[in-house]
Amino acid sequence: MAEKAKTQSSETWSADRLPGLDGRTVVVTGANSGIGLAATHALARAGAHVVLAVRDTERGRAAAATVPGSIEVRRLDLADLASVRAFADAWQGPLHLLVNNAGVMMLPRQRTKDGFEMQFGTNHLGHFALTNLLLPRITDRVVTVSSGAHRWGGARIGFDDLDMAANYTPQRAYAQSKLANLLFTLELQRRLTESGSAVRALAAHPGYAATNLQSHAANPVLRALMRLGNRFFAQDDRAGALPTLYAATEDLPGASYVGPDGLGEMRGKPTLVGRSRAAGDPLTARRLWRVSEELTGTRFPLSRDEEAGV
Repeated sequence: MAEKAKTQSSETWSADRLPGLDGRTVVVTGANSGIGLAATHALARAGAHVVLAVRDTERGRAAAATVPGSIEVRRLDLADLASVRAFADAWQGPLHLLVNNAGVMMLPRQRTKDGFEMQFGTNHLGHFALTNLLLPRITDRVVTVSSGAHRWGGARIGFDDLDMAANYTPQRAYAQSKLANLLFTLELQRRLTESGSAVRALAAHPGYAATNLQSHAANPVLRALMRLGNRFFAQDDRAGALPTLYAATEDLPGASYVGPDGLGEMRGKPTLVGRSRAAGDPLTARRLWRVSEELTGTRFPLSRDEEAGV
């Protein structure tokens, strides 16, 4: 799937095209702002019961108050594996759709509560653990939000130094975490297929969407440039949420990657898009999965071999 050409597009697709989602339960991480909140609005409007999984429940409740429909707020801190486990342990009943949307972007060097580099730990490891812990409850699909940043500088997974202790830059760390999102989706779908599960794993990216994510960049000059870009060039968060919604509801193959159809995939209607060669490497995806299992203490729960006691 390296550098795959676009294969499907809809010039008129919008959130109004969502199917009826009555009776379905959805979890959206990082749903209190940006494309997560925009996706929550659309999913709730279509009839789904949407759980806003957020680190700050006060902000989550304020966001939920703006959403008409069936809404619930639960605490989830993806930078704390104990919080991830508590969220999953408290879950009861089926979960039709998990949207791994939350993320941090180009932060100064920081670490999660468990000691991981913050961007890799939050954007990838937190969602990796959450997905595996919830997977026995999931009935339809998992959508993970990546980014065109997975291509930056020929991004690779630095297995010898995942925390980038020797050569940290906010941009490289962010690119690695977004590449990890795509490799996670690729390997998750392989495992789902191998286990005979009907659940699908897909990925999406919003293009250039104006959200508050860019406001946390470590470099003040970059923050200023991003503010200008958000004002004059970016699409709004509702348009940025369309690839996520498309991946969440359209009948697409597992491991599909959805983004905008415009120039440079920066804006436009949702379509299937390509990914870097590194993001389509199945051997790297398997290696990353094994490392992520070791780091998080979570495993894929649907393996036929494990069920058979092999």
